[in-house]
Amino acid sequence: MANDISDFFNAEPDKELAAEGVTKHLLRAWEPRMRKEIISHYQQGGTGLSELSKAAIAKLEQQAAA
Repeated sequence: MANDISDFFNAEPDKELAAEGVTKHLLRAWEPRMRKEIISHYQQGGTGLSELSKAAIAKLEQQAAA
């Protein structure tokens, strides 16, 4: 599902801005349990995640740690 969201934002030429858009979507639309699970998957290597998804989840991870 994270890759589907990233596919939508991938049209944005500025990939930093695209990653921020994905992160904001995950914060708005995903419940905390889902966010914890995707962060855990990312920390374990993120198999199957697109590069944009990984960048967004890294931002999500930073925000969760703050």
